[in-house]
Amino acid sequence: MTDSTNILSIRNVYKVFGDQPDTAMQMLRNGESKDQIFDKTGQTVGVFDASFSVKKGEIFVIMGLSGSGKSTMVRLLNRLIEPTAGTIELNGKDITALGDADLLDVRRKEMSMVFQSFALMPHMSVMENAAFGLEISGIERHERERRALEALEQVGLGEHGSSFPHQLSGGMQQRVGLARALANDPTILLMDEAFSALDPLIRYEMQGELIRLQKEQERTIIFISHDLDEAIRIGDRIAIMEGGRVIQVGTPKEIMSNPADEYVETFFKGVDVSKFLKAGDIACKESGCSIRINGAVQPFNPANSQFGYLLDGQDKLQGIVPLNEVDASDNVDALLSRQVKQHQSIYSDDMIKDVIKKVANASYPVPVIARNGRFCGVISKDLLLQTMSHS
Repeated sequence: MTDSTNILSIRNVYKVFGDQPDTAMQMLRNGESKDQIFDKTGQTVGVFDASFSVKKGEIFVIMGLSGSGKSTMVRLLNRLIEPTAGTIELNGKDITALGDADLLDVRRKEMSMVFQSFALMPHMSVMENAAFGLEISGIERHERERRALEALEQVGLGEHGSSFPHQLSGGMQQRVGLARALANDPTILLMDEAFSALDPLIRYEMQGELIRLQKEQERTIIFISHDLDEAIRIGDRIAIMEGGRVIQVGTPKEIMSNPADEYVETFFKGVDVSKFLKAGDIACKESGCSIRINGAVQPFNPANSQFGYLLDGQDKLQGIVPLNEVDASDNVDALLSRQVKQHQSIYSDDMIKDVIKKVANASYPVPVIARNGRFCGVISKDLLLQTMSHS
């Protein structure tokens, strides 16, 4: 679950590749395009005035086609590539102003990176590979092995510590790479096309593994991808890049509903939203009538709703009642006695494709609840059809 705190803030970041970055920057300020700059100077503008923020505990996907600047962007975040201009702040600390020693500390402790290539040491065991970053950081052996084993267990490889990379499948090798990054317990996990070398089934499995880890540990993950299906499946929010620019940032639903321009609209055209949107993405509170039953029934306005959703003081769903059977003078017991028997609900993180049948067969808009029981809204047949029509 994400919170509203920005853990990473990128402001007006540029990257110019070449030996005349100052000249290129001045030309940009004068309004010349990156193509004009390349033609006149040979300088390549890799990232152009990028600004966005990443929230604590979210999976933030940066995506675009080849050459869009996404891989350059992720390397700017930990200064594997030096930005030409702009600021990058981690928890309020300006990364761009750090000296070499402090920057190395950030890379070791706060921003771990997982690459497309597994980058495992073939002569080292799985345990030793997972502990490698800790060894470089000078962590003593007992502690690094403890943390490496814990990380391996998190990715389902706790029993393979004594194996060697060549004895593992591609998916298992990538899990070792992920465990190595997790062993550092980083503030942010950077993943650059981390699953693109895997075959489709293993890739899907690893995406699910990443979603699970993020939910269980509330990790902040920045994931680079060129695959739209992958971005929509795992991303809480997505940044679309094109030509070095960040074109749009938003949830999959926000981007699909309100694309920033024709490029983004074309990018998302034909997406089967049922595969990627979650119930919580489309749940609507206005479609149902919430009735508070915190000790007593609080006044409610049924508006145009046909059903009422009974909520306690913690916003947890207690039942559903047909409003044509409800009287304003009813007490809590009376309301509960009139509720729909054996009503069904769906979780906010259920995929739309998995709840279509339940919504279609229900005689009432189906309530959507978070895993902690909190009421998030309802999905009616009309709302479901409207959502599906955007595919």
